Amino acid sequence: MRIDKFLNATNITKRRAIAQDMCDSGVVLINDKVSKSSKEVKVGDVITINFLEYKKVYEVLKIPTLKTIPKNQKHEYVHEIS
Repeated sequence: MRIDKFLNATNITKRRAIAQDMCDSGVVLINDKVSKSSKEVKVGDVITINFLEYKKVYEVLKIPTLKTIPKNQKHEYVHEIS
């Protein structure tokens, strides 16, 4: 699954367009490498998002099969490291 779709499906970003803009701006990293929005996400990847004042780090546990998942099931797909 593409990183922009993954961020949207797991409710990390509200819209896919926002995830695409974040990737194009270079604030999304997969395994410490800047990622394009078309980069494929695999189980075990570490996603880092550098916001202006802080950063969030997530580990991919599972790839969603649906377009969006319920917010209460987010912990099954990603684990927030920091």
